[in-house]
Amino acid sequence: MQDIRAQLLEAFDAEHREHLAAIRRELALVEHGQGGDMKDAFRRAHSLKGAARAVDLPAIEELAHRLEAVFTRMLDGSLVVDRAGARVIELGLDAVEAFAAEIAAGGAPRHPQAAIEALEDLLNGTAASDETAAIRPDQAAVVAPGAVEPAPRDAAPQGSLAAPQPQAEFLRVGADQVDSLSEDMHRLSDRLRAGADLLGELRAVQAELTSVARLMGAASARGAKPAEAKRRVEALSRNVGALVRGQTAATQSVDEQARRVRDRVDQLSLTPAETVFGGFGRMARDLARGEGRDVEVLVSGLDIQADRRVLQALKDPVMHLLRNALSHGAEDPEFRARAGKPPHQTVSLSFRSQGGRLHVSVQDDGRGPDLARIEAVAIERGLLPARPPYAPAPPADQLLGLVFEPQFSTAGKVDRLSGRGMGLSVVAEAARALHGDVLLRPAQPWGALAIISAPLMATRQTLLMARAGAREYGIPTHAIERLLRLPLAALESVEGRPAARIRMGARDITVPIIPLAGLAEGGEAQLPVEAGHVKAMLLRRGERRCAVAVDAFLDVQTVLVGPAPALARDDAMASGTVLLDGDRPALTLNPEALMDRWLGEHASASGGRFGLPDWTPAGARRQVTILVVDDSITTRTLEKSILEAQGYAVLLSVDGLDALSRLRSGEALVDLVIADVEMPRMDGFGLLQAIRTDPGLSAIPVILMTSRAAPEDVRRGLDLGARAYISKQNFDQRELLATIGQIL
Repeated sequence: MQDIRAQLLEAFDAEHREHLAAIRRELALVEHGQGGDMKDAFRRAHSLKGAARAVDLPAIEELAHRLEAVFTRMLDGSLVVDRAGARVIELGLDAVEAFAAEIAAGGAPRHPQAAIEALEDLLNGTAASDETAAIRPDQAAVVAPGAVEPAPRDAAPQGSLAAPQPQAEFLRVGADQVDSLSEDMHRLSDRLRAGADLLGELRAVQAELTSVARLMGAASARGAKPAEAKRRVEALSRNVGALVRGQTAATQSVDEQARRVRDRVDQLSLTPAETVFGGFGRMARDLARGEGRDVEVLVSGLDIQADRRVLQALKDPVMHLLRNALSHGAEDPEFRARAGKPPHQTVSLSFRSQGGRLHVSVQDDGRGPDLARIEAVAIERGLLPARPPYAPAPPADQLLGLVFEPQFSTAGKVDRLSGRGMGLSVVAEAARALHGDVLLRPAQPWGALAIISAPLMATRQTLLMARAGAREYGIPTHAIERLLRLPLAALESVEGRPAARIRMGARDITVPIIPLAGLAEGGEAQLPVEAGHVKAMLLRRGERRCAVAVDAFLDVQTVLVGPAPALARDDAMASGTVLLDGDRPALTLNPEALMDRWLGEHASASGGRFGLPDWTPAGARRQVTILVVDDSITTRTLEKSILEAQGYAVLLSVDGLDALSRLRSGEALVDLVIADVEMPRMDGFGLLQAIRTDPGLSAIPVILMTSRAAPEDVRRGLDLGARAYISKQNFDQRELLATIGQIL
């Protein structure tokens, strides 16, 4: 009976997460004026109530019943939920999540009486106008009579000095994964057995060679011609050739099957981000409530799978970033209103995978990084020299990189959200320990965006092996944008250093060329030249690019990366060690540290913008130009005013044919096209197709913004190559500006 209940609770754990995520998604759409399907929210609450009843969780059943009633009232129009009401619903959803999480952990959860009463007040029309003041986190759950409140999960008994006993770790593995691994193991065994059979044949050949040698020796002693020996040697030669071919095929087959087994084993250690970060949205909301703050927390991408060790190592850094976003992104409602923002702050946590990397993003819509404050603190700490009057400020990416220095903090005070003033160095250290990195940048159209990038697997990395000077190095391929072979005669000189002009999409960018030997070991090094050319890898960090020159490219390998040697552990340049053929060790290098060393040691103040897409020798930055294509003068005027208010240069066209003519004329360098679909002469689909098939225009990104929101239209637009598809029915200028910011 206990096994059945355990199975039911396991099923409920997955089901309730799905229902809560769907309800939160619909509520966010309603709150942002984008519709929202309350019928689906009602259905989810009803299903949640039934599931809770099935596993005998009356507290969740009661919460779901109240949520069901709220959604019913919203559907019939008798209840209009404002932001304060939405916060009550959020509190109810968080209470369900917290109660279920404690059950799954084997604890004794508190009864969510305060959340139930708040939902009841909302239904009765007696909810407080400021729910943050009405409900504190410590009121959200009350210990039920007779229940014992559990101690903190990692806490030792009071007064005990004994070290905590290590606990066994468990990993949930699907039966299909075990079956696939077993099948691949059997195949590998068959391949190895075939290799053993081949070994037996080789031993037979060896015995035959011994016999032939004796025969030739006897024939020679008699003075006879060894005709029989010659015939047997020729036959042996044919057999050996066949065996070599068989051995080559067998080796390739074993290697391929071993790779499949390795990949299967790697898959076993992957787990959804939901298992580690599923409760982070609720924790962030609890932190905000505790400070009396109105914050909307959005979480997405929790279905992304990564190595559980990577996810566990990122728990503290991600929570640190969330606290940082809640603290530094806080603004007065009056200030937000003047800036055209919604009255409440929004913080988002998202997960995605790309190129074998896990990307975790934390974004807020607050005031954004205070670059002037960062520069002042950096000067005070001795990280930057004092800037002479009228000298240009350091570039944003250089300043934002300084916030990850140890104990660098711009917080004016230490509080529950901002922590103890330790800054973001703990985030950078955790990322580096995973062979990853972290970036901070201004978000579009406002706020701050922090991105942690780490391998999906804890130990395996894909490396480009290269030789620089007398050493071989491994550089993670995720940071390499392309490999270059540059004619020496085509190189330029910028501030006395070699540089190259590289074509990137529709524009050129001038990048420095730095010898890897100098970056890796420190100091100056000669630019390696072979046959009048320089071989280099184009590294990218954020928008900054740098060409790192090497003597030779050797190989690309996916290998196990061990820890950096003891002498190199204090040097951020070396991120680990790999073993090459013949057990030769080689260092793996941190590409972000290479970029930082170049920027810190090789770039002058005026060259601080060197390697950025909009860098020019004169220091002038070109304004981003957007072409708006729409046959409605009202729509064109509206979009033009929105975009120009954000500093974009705007060109206008009345239909697709007019736009295509303007693009091909070359009268202006267009960075982005925003096009309607339904237009005379040439519609948006035709324009998009023409742009994608024109080699001179194909790199220009296109956003389709139209009233045609049918799934087949959206699919067609994206299949043709649109970077985004925005519906006019639910037009939100914040969504448009955010989409443009992500694309550009």
